[in-house]
This record gives sequence, structure tokens and C-alpha cells, in this order.
Amino acid sequence: MNRRFPTYLILAFLQVFAAFGGTLVSNPANLSGRDYTNPIICADYSDPDVTASPDGKVFYMTASSFHSAPGVPILKSTDLVNWEIVNYALPLLPPKDFYNAEPRHGKGVWAPCIRYHNGKYYIYWGDPDFGVFMIETENPEGKWSEPVLVKGGKGWIDPTPFWDEDGKAYLANGWAASRAGFNSIITLSEMSADGKSLISDPVIVFDGNDGVNHTIEGPKLYRKGDYYYIFSPAGGVVDGWQLVMRSKNIYGPYESKIVMAQGKTDINGPHQGAWVTTADGEDWFVHFQDRGAYGRIIHLNPMEWKEGWPVIGNDKDGDGCGDPVRKWRKPSIAKTSAKIEGDINDNPSMLYQWHGNYNEMFGFPSNDALMRIYGHKVSDGFVNLWEVPNLWLQKFPAEKFTFTSKVQISAKANAEGVSSGLVVMGWDYARLGLMKKGDNFVMTFTTCKDAEQGGAEETCEIAVIKPTRVYNAGLHPNMECDIWLRVSVTEGGKCTFSYSEDGKKFREAGSFTARAGKWIGAKMGFYSITPAGVSDRGWIDVKESGIK
Repeated sequence: MNRRFPTYLILAFLQVFAAFGGTLVSNPANLSGRDYTNPIICADYSDPDVTASPDGKVFYMTASSFHSAPGVPILKSTDLVNWEIVNYALPLLPPKDFYNAEPRHGKGVWAPCIRYHNGKYYIYWGDPDFGVFMIETENPEGKWSEPVLVKGGKGWIDPTPFWDEDGKAYLANGWAASRAGFNSIITLSEMSADGKSLISDPVIVFDGNDGVNHTIEGPKLYRKGDYYYIFSPAGGVVDGWQLVMRSKNIYGPYESKIVMAQGKTDINGPHQGAWVTTADGEDWFVHFQDRGAYGRIIHLNPMEWKEGWPVIGNDKDGDGCGDPVRKWRKPSIAKTSAKIEGDINDNPSMLYQWHGNYNEMFGFPSNDALMRIYGHKVSDGFVNLWEVPNLWLQKFPAEKFTFTSKVQISAKANAEGVSSGLVVMGWDYARLGLMKKGDNFVMTFTTCKDAEQGGAEETCEIAVIKPTRVYNAGLHPNMECDIWLRVSVTEGGKCTFSYSEDGKKFREAGSFTARAGKWIGAKMGFYSITPAGVSDRGWIDVKESGIK
């Protein structure tokens, strides 16, 4: 698409073309200066993993995408601080017959691991219901291979591949108690050299059921000198710490050490991520912090080695366990990294994902809209949006922001009750939109609590809105309305919705507090639904959309 949007709708950190054609998702304050401030990405790229290009000058990150599609995001950086989303490696989740059927909240892609080996990039992920999958490519910004099921089964999560110096390949992984009935262990299996299958049964190499390191998971397997190292988070997402184990034998026994914890900082649960070494020989650690409705946001911490152990963060007291930093000097590679510059990004759709595997019934981009979303026909017993797969959503990009969109909402004259608009989605959600009612539209504000548990929607009618245009379209006339929809988010995920009929004067319509979804942060975007029994579907054209 070759659309350009008004600058007043665009936030530089969210919608900038860089030299390599991505969309910036990191903190704009970190674009210049000697130091950086955490979080480097205040958006829900949970369970991040990073690998360097062979020359150590370019870095690629991926993260959990769960049931959203396209999945397995690819982020790119030349300095480890400023990141852009440049691709999605997985257009559709496998197995397609399962993920095509309905939204599978909280399932799908868990904790992918990205590695470079022998001229190719590999990504492994665990689907707790189906097993371990792998994709590969020579160019992370291009097309990835079709997924290969490396190991089928339930409970396999957080896989990390490792190719040793003797040519042998291995896979370490964690286990999901919700499927396997046990967790807090790390197992290791030998793989075929091509990484497409396991050739041994798993062996426990570390047991977190020791009264100390409960909920150990997310292993990342590396080698440095004579030692094998497993980096693993333990203690739980909210209150946990970063554990490292080492052994001279890949099967153990492993000794362990906590190398980063919250300490006296306000950065909770600092763990699960990636050790990466730059071309200048510096070691860094990319990890997440759980921030509730904002999801698992991304931090960068310095890392150094002391007496054969990594120390992550700032070890003020010298005990070998660092505290996560809020502000630090940038990696030295930043001095020579490519400067991010360019025009306003005219493809913000890069930031959006569907709430399930895409099919053509969802809608299409067009020459005059980012996306047309057709009204999903809801079930006879419709309760709330938890059942709707064609929600077109993006992550919260910052702690405070305002998201404004110009949309055109359409409905056939006989399509009573069809509704389209703006939604902030999570376990609790709110939506603001137009519903077809008689010869007009009605602006409605709807909230829902505990959507997964079947919480009912509560709707209030705000105002009657006359159609912008009515025209003949086949058997039934079509009504359409141009409208501006806005949500302003403040600290704590407090959301205030408003609308405008001219794009200038906005009227407040309602408020609520955002809540995370299932394993994901709250998201915002667009919905369109058609009641059961109504033959003609309504739709929404997203004309302009941006954040400031």
C-alpha cells in the first residue's frame, strides 16, 4: 500500500521507516545520546530470544505470539537498544485445522528460540498441545520454511536447540504442568544433525523441585570454554529471578547460581531472555518484566563474567547477583550502528495481528484503507468477543498514549444490530462503536468482565449518529458513516474512549481499566460483528490510524 497519514496522528517511535524497512517499536528517547533507559521496548514481546548475525553486528529478536496470526515476530536491531519489527516468520499456526476453527486463547507459540547455525537461522517453539516445531531460513527478513514437527506430544514448551563442537545436536526444554501434570524440570534430548527430529529420549538435567528454584522453565543452552551453560528463569513470571546452571558435561550434573534478581529495584521478575555477544566482544542480556495489562515488556542489561559465572545487571555489592538497571550506557557497537531515519511509515498494518489464523472471510486491505474487516457472524448464544477470531489488534506501545483512528462503518439497511468499532481487548474489555438501528447508527459503549469465564457484556447507548451516506447496493440500500474513534491510555492502563464526527471535537463516551489477556498484554484495535440470523454482514474500513 502507498498511503501516507497526517503527522498529527503518528508517533515517531511507532511508525518510522528505518533504513531496512521496519517499523520502530522501541523507546524514542533511546534513539540518541550515550545512555539508554529501560524498558527498551514498552510492549508485550514476551519470552524474548535474540541471536546475532555471524559478524555480530546485526541482531534478531523473536517472542511468544501464542494464538495470534501472523505469529513469531521478527525484530531487528544494530545496537541492541533500538528495535524494529521487520517480519513475521509464521503466517498461519499449525496444525491449521485446529487454529483455523476458533480463537485458541493462550495456546499456540510459546517461548520461541532463534539461533544461527551453519548458514541458516532457525526458530524452535513449543506448542503445549502439539509439541515442538521448527522453521528455518537464510534470511530472517524473508520467507521462512514450512513448520516441521520435531517432536509431537503434550507439555513440551520452551525448546532451545544447541549444535556442539563435535557436530552433535541437542534440544533442551521445559514442561507445562497444565498439560503434562508436572513442571519445574529441564530435560535434554539429542537431535538429528539437521535439527528436524529427536533421536533420544529426554533426560532430566536440572530439577527445580528443590525447594528453591520452583517454576524453572524457559532454558537457553550455550557453551563457553569448557562449560555448558543453561540460562533459565525460576520463581514465576511476576516475582522470579534469573538462574544460570553450568557443567562440563552437557548432561550434568549442573551447579546453579542466581545471577540477577529484583533486589531493591522496582523491576520485578527480571528474567527469561537471551545472552548475546556483540562484534566488540561485549556481553548483554535481553529479558522481560511483567507489567500486567501492558504485558511482558523488554529490558536490556549489561553482563560480565566473574570466576566462570555470568553476572547480569549492576552488581553493586559484588555478590555475583546483579540488580536490573534502569539507565545504563549503550553498547559500544551503537557508535557504529546504522542510524534510524526515514519518512513516516505508510504501513502501520505491520503492527497488527489477527486473533486467530487468517482467512479471507475476515477482510482485506485495500487502496484506500489499511484494512476492511467484515462482521464476524457470532453464535446463537453469543455472550462476548472471546469467540471472535477476526479482531485486528496491536500491542499497547507505551505506558501513556492516545490512539486515534478515522474509520468508515457500513451496514445494509436490513442488517439490524450489526456493530463495528474500536476495542481494547483482554480478559476484561471495552469497545466503542456504531450499531445499525433503524435508519441510523447508534454510538454504543460496551464493557465486559471475565470474558473467558463467559462474562456478559453491558452496553449503553451514547448517541444517535446519522449516516454520512446512503446509497443503493443491490436488493438493499447501504448505510455508511465516517467517524473518528479514540482511546487515551494513562498510567495503570486506565482507558478513556471518545468519538468525533469531524475529527476535531471529541466527545467522551466511557472509561475502564485494561486487563491482560491470556498470557498476553491488553491489545487495541478493531472489531466488527454480525448478529446470528442476520444475513448481510456489516464492515469497518480503517482509513487512518496512529498514536501520539
